[in-house]
Amino acid sequence: MHLVYADEHGNVFDHGELYGVARSGNDLVELLEEELIPLPAGATLVGLPYTKPIGLDPKSGEMKLLPGNYQAVGALLPQGFTRYYVPGYYKTDKTQKFPLFGYTAVVWKDGEFYVAADATDDPEPWNPEHCDRGELEIQVDRLLKTYPDNQLYKHLSHCALEYECLTASNTFLQRLEGAVPVSFSCNAGCYGCISEQPDDSGFVAPQTRLKFKPTVDDVVNIMLEHLKTPQSIISFGQGCEGEPSTQAKTIIEAIKQVRAQTSLGYININTNAGLSDHLRAITDAGLDLMRVSTISALDEHYNAYYMPRGYTLKNVEKSLRYAADNGVYTSINYLIFPGVTDREEEIEAMIEFVRRTGLKLIQMRNLNIDPDAYLSLIPPAKGEIYGMKTLLDIYRQELPDVVIGSYTHVPPVLSR
Repeated sequence: MHLVYADEHGNVFDHGELYGVARSGNDLVELLEEELIPLPAGATLVGLPYTKPIGLDPKSGEMKLLPGNYQAVGALLPQGFTRYYVPGYYKTDKTQKFPLFGYTAVVWKDGEFYVAADATDDPEPWNPEHCDRGELEIQVDRLLKTYPDNQLYKHLSHCALEYECLTASNTFLQRLEGAVPVSFSCNAGCYGCISEQPDDSGFVAPQTRLKFKPTVDDVVNIMLEHLKTPQSIISFGQGCEGEPSTQAKTIIEAIKQVRAQTSLGYININTNAGLSDHLRAITDAGLDLMRVSTISALDEHYNAYYMPRGYTLKNVEKSLRYAADNGVYTSINYLIFPGVTDREEEIEAMIEFVRRTGLKLIQMRNLNIDPDAYLSLIPPAKGEIYGMKTLLDIYRQELPDVVIGSYTHVPPVLSR
């Protein structure tokens, strides 16, 4: 389990003597064999800017900085994999922040790269290698010509071709979960938001937020094009927009028009669920699936990250409970971070939250954030840190009827 590091030109090396180390919260930790899997297909190795690599000397047991002009390396995992640890590193300039990605500890073992993670879902449907770029370009061209005045298709074509967003790509390839963004505004100020950042945040938003209000016709066209099979999913609430329920009128009218023409597929919303009255009306219009983004079931932690405007976790819980009581298949988009999510108090609070809301699915999603910036923002740990592997074991034991996954699933049975 040797240290992996990179030079200034992006060349990656393994160290012949030092072992790789990882990070849980603020603590550097040794890696165990049972916490490692081979680097998954579709994963990417990246250098961590403004860092020096740290390795473990197996003879002395000491942590050592690697001399020379080198930087630490992390892995970016594809959908379906949950990380156990962040890479170990020493930041040389603490005023600088990493780009907004979910970094995972990586080592060299038995002649190949290994990562500290495990599969929590089937990675194949969302493997980026299965997205045929040539076919994507053909389908983008076809739909842009079919709907030349549709601003949403123009917006999504940029997301698919320039950002290589898989959900946007699915919209053109008409497979899996497709995107239909509707909102340019938000009722939260998420720390590390990937589509909009204050000028003084220190983060660079990796994608551009929607800048216009889509028409109902544009939304309906995209939904009808995508909902052509029983297993298809079309989703409001993408990384390129704000909170979709702020455009509840557009969503409600679009759902009504679509369901008047087809019963195929599933209509989903990815939401922070803070606007309870809006979500109630969207649910009543014919919503099938609801995925709620959360980072914690503890108010202090939740508020520090989301900075909600005019709502609380109680509103989130109210929205989820209403949806579940009215036949919507509910899940959470759980933003996880090793050394935080696996704290004793976080685990206990989340288990009770899941039970109260009647959740059917927990989607484990690696939080895209600079570790130091995030840890300086949130409350310190109050209890024991169990580790991510143990956390998953606890959830499976305490919540046997809840699916542990990584992305939106077509429910086995959906009764309304």
